Amino acid sequence: MSSFKLFYHDEDYGSDVMQVTTKQAEKILGGNYTFSQLGLSMMMLRLKRLWCENPTPEILQKCTNEINMFLKKYEKIMSADYAIMSKL
Repeated sequence: MSSFKLFYHDEDYGSDVMQVTTKQAEKILGGNYTFSQLGLSMMMLRLKRLWCENPTPEILQKCTNEINMFLKKYEKIMSADYAIMSKL
């Protein structure tokens, strides 16, 4: 299994920030993953439906952006689920 760099250094915050790539988002949306955080699980179900209905690069980018916004907003409580994503 290949590993991806999921953190980047944000100069504005002076720290590392969680982030998924479009390749990882595609694996998440195409897979059958479960997450402990209910909000993330509900968002992923919605994004999977969106992706299945219209699997275009534009939709994939939209899904990736939404996942990253969620991770950034809820970084403190997402550590267990982020560990799952980081292995993709």
